[in-house]
Amino acid sequence: MAAADPKALTRSIKDQALALGFADVRITGAEDVAGVAEDLAAYLADGRHGEMGWMEGTADRRASPRAQWAEARSVIMVADNYGPALVGPLPEDRGNISVYARGKDYHDTIKKRLKQLGRWIVETHGGDARSFVDTAPVMEKPLAARAGLGWQGRHTNLVSRRFGSWLFLGGLFTSLELVPDAPEKDHCGSCRACETSCPTNALEDGRIEPRRCIAYLTIEHKGPIDEALLPAFGNRIYGCDDCLAACPWNKFASPTQEESYLPRAELLAPRLLELAALDDADFRAIFSGSPIKRIGRDRFVRNVLIAIGNSGRSDWAEIAAGLKQDPSPVVAKMAEWAWMRLTS
Repeated sequence: MAAADPKALTRSIKDQALALGFADVRITGAEDVAGVAEDLAAYLADGRHGEMGWMEGTADRRASPRAQWAEARSVIMVADNYGPALVGPLPEDRGNISVYARGKDYHDTIKKRLKQLGRWIVETHGGDARSFVDTAPVMEKPLAARAGLGWQGRHTNLVSRRFGSWLFLGGLFTSLELVPDAPEKDHCGSCRACETSCPTNALEDGRIEPRRCIAYLTIEHKGPIDEALLPAFGNRIYGCDDCLAACPWNKFASPTQEESYLPRAELLAPRLLELAALDDADFRAIFSGSPIKRIGRDRFVRNVLIAIGNSGRSDWAEIAAGLKQDPSPVVAKMAEWAWMRLTS
């Protein structure tokens, strides 16, 4: 049976979420977030979703929590801190992997805790609950902002006064009526640090052009990449943290204490030549339990070849030459680009 006092019920649920290990938890209602449907429609109309066709296919549900589940009355938004100890450049012979992907797949950690929280709520307070992480068609960042976990910065990600830009998000829809928290104000002010830090100029006035974004291009984009952009990739082989790392609010951030988010030693500064030699079996073995695994060997080696082509190491041309006949067209094409760049 649900608690009679909504304030006590809300406090009880928040305490349990924190006890399960989440860094922060806030509450918002399940009604639509103002302006989200219109913003999403404009984003899709501009084609800024690129190859992320699933965004268009789930647009109706994505814009409305109650389109996901009509019984939802409140949304419990949780955040986990994955702040790194240090973010900086790596030597030219090493590949740079986005901070979030250096440890275990965060989806597994957050999903497990959310399911535990959902079961506890139903068993303790009644009602029903349904969990989601960012693989579900839910606009989690606008919901998190309205719940007060932070605000959407000009890099379009959530920013927290406690954790800076290093946050994983997840949530629970519940049929219980909970007391909502106040939204967080936007504290970006006149700062443009994230926008000016972007290597490919993918950010402008709080809008992102994913088709220029290194994170999108190395993770979501399946085919060849516009060669005009490739020199700006440097040695980034999976994602890009430049806009997040540039945020001044990170001065309040602290390194994560969650063991599963800590970097695996072999992913902190992997050797490019070793990664270029991976076959499918090797790739799957190395990246088991990692979010990197989902892009597959071919896209990953494509990314590695971009970094090799940007290395300036003419003695690596033979490595690129050896992959020009790779069975994967996307690998072969990027090997040709890298070889030409190193031999011209």
